[in-house]
Amino acid sequence: MHDIKFIRDNPKIFDKKMNNRNVEISSENILKIDKKNRELISNLQIFQEERNLLSKQIGTLIKDGKDAVKVQESVKKLKDQISLADEKIKESENELRDILINLPNILDDDVPNGVNENDNKVTRSWGKKPKFSFVPKDHVDLTINDKLNFELGAKISGSRFVVIKNDLALLERALINFMLDINTIKFKREEISPPYIVNSKSLFGTGQLPKFKDDLFETDQDKWLIPTSEVPLTNIVRDEILNDYELPLNFVAYSPCFRSEAGAAGKDTRGMIRQHQFSKIEMVSIVHPKDSDSKLEEMTNHAEHILIELNLPYRVMLLCSGDTGFSSKKTYDIEVWLPGQNNGLGQYREISSCSNCGDFQSRRMNARFREKENKSLNFLHTLNGSCLAVGRTMIAIIENYQDEQGNVTIPEVLRPYMQNKQKINLK
Repeated sequence: MHDIKFIRDNPKIFDKKMNNRNVEISSENILKIDKKNRELISNLQIFQEERNLLSKQIGTLIKDGKDAVKVQESVKKLKDQISLADEKIKESENELRDILINLPNILDDDVPNGVNENDNKVTRSWGKKPKFSFVPKDHVDLTINDKLNFELGAKISGSRFVVIKNDLALLERALINFMLDINTIKFKREEISPPYIVNSKSLFGTGQLPKFKDDLFETDQDKWLIPTSEVPLTNIVRDEILNDYELPLNFVAYSPCFRSEAGAAGKDTRGMIRQHQFSKIEMVSIVHPKDSDSKLEEMTNHAEHILIELNLPYRVMLLCSGDTGFSSKKTYDIEVWLPGQNNGLGQYREISSCSNCGDFQSRRMNARFREKENKSLNFLHTLNGSCLAVGRTMIAIIENYQDEQGNVTIPEVLRPYMQNKQKINLK
């Protein structure tokens, strides 16, 4: 949600920032509605003041035994004018709100301009890509023996669902426990087990509604399946006023995530790359505004740490203006190397996305904090990041650690979570 005062004070900057987002909007139109709204409020206040004065006169006239009928009629007319002014103000406020809630966050100055993922910027990379004496297979061809069963998933639920069995189910569980342990023990995050169904107000607060309704799974009675546990974790502070000394709040959660992927028809349909249901370890931080930039770097480093522990090659991308998510003002994507993709030539694929949303979500949620020194109320800054997407991490291990016989070597850090198995066979 945008601060209308910022738009009033910086109309040209606002227009430029929206243009960088490839959003066609003019501050002039927004400010016309805002001006109209403020004039309506000013007129309402005049009516209210006049009504209050006349009401006092009525009391005095009655006390003095004088006729108060004409003044009472004037008060009645003013009440009608006040009621009409209230309706006009609500209409004007709703018109302004409907525009602002559908506009994306203002990007940081260091976010590169661009149209799509081709314009993202590589900031760093880590690890050596594995070399094979054979053409590496992707995770689908490696698991033709039923351990990743897409046909059974389609039978039970439909396309883009999978049933994971045996050693791969154990590997999935091992990754979840490993990632949670790293986050809680090493990174000192508070583990939360959140609801997987939320209401519309929660999805509005984090920016999924109303703009991205078609990408969600809706049930009934104002309930939705979560697209990410960012939604329930961030909404913990909705409508709350925290003290500055309580900050930062650092949460981590495991959850399944549910996405209809309405905007991704025909894209990444092979295997587990893009599913309607997938698992993720999510980090959320609630911080003082002065700390959000450094927290984004820390959060990204935490996600990188998992990949380093698993010895999976990756690169970090700073997303361009055209590829940055709706609620974010700056986002880093971490892309892991998948050697089996692209017919064995390999390809980097996103495995984590870490975003600083600034006060964009907190304004939508009315989430504030009180400064100790001057007691002023300010909006919190919120951040979120995957640490990591579990399914894609499993894919990365399968493809990077494969051999020609269909064995997959288990990374050493995972073996205590894998009943000390050093290898699993996928054939």
